[in-house]
Amino acid sequence: MLKKESKYTYFESGEGTPIIVLHGLMGGLSNFEAVADFFPTKGYKVVIPELPLYTQNILKTNVKAFSKFVKDFIIYKGFEKVVLLGNSLGGHIALYHAKMYPELMKGLVITGSSGLYESGMGESYPKRGDYEYIKKKSEDVFYDPKIATKEIVDEVFATVNDRIKLIKTLTIAKSAIRHNMAKDLPKMQTPTCIIWGKNDKVTPPEVAEEFDKLLPNSELFWIDKCGHAAMMEHPEEFNRLLLHWLDKNNI
Repeated sequence: MLKKESKYTYFESGEGTPIIVLHGLMGGLSNFEAVADFFPTKGYKVVIPELPLYTQNILKTNVKAFSKFVKDFIIYKGFEKVVLLGNSLGGHIALYHAKMYPELMKGLVITGSSGLYESGMGESYPKRGDYEYIKKKSEDVFYDPKIATKEIVDEVFATVNDRIKLIKTLTIAKSAIRHNMAKDLPKMQTPTCIIWGKNDKVTPPEVAEEFDKLLPNSELFWIDKCGHAAMMEHPEEFNRLLLHWLDKNNI
């Protein structure tokens, strides 16, 4: 059940330290179903806002504006400090938020995050009418192509065939490339958990290693036989690793 308040639409469950989940460019809120089911049983409040990827003015369709949207949402909800968990573009927005508003951060969790390397973002989306091509691109996100259900492929196909959404998708992709975080990461002190698929083709494993090298307060965990969306492909292992890290860091 989604709540609608002010300009925000979001899912919320549980009580305790807030874990705010940020979805990716083509990712829905349902991608984090296992996180939303598990962490409220462990003393956390899970909150998943819908990011305004396709609803904001084109001038506010960028990583910086989305991270301000997250900050405004945190303040609106009255949270003091939060854990931000982001996949893909959501990870990038979380990283940029940690750079700009470290005082609101208790911890940062990134998985398959952009911010250093943007190969898979937007360069091939203009092949709009070709359903088989979109199906292949969607399957490439996962180690096991069967996870790219017809429902997932249909959603991506609809997005890239909607002219306004396509323009905004490409705008966001360009913004992600422009907001490369390599110079910022060494200055960022927020405790960071990096969970990465060993078989990620969109943001390959060396990207995770680079994040771990550049961030001064990070720990890297691998999931085998896993692509770009670890929380969907191996939900139990993802939750186990994240809970272990949260416990270890007393978050």
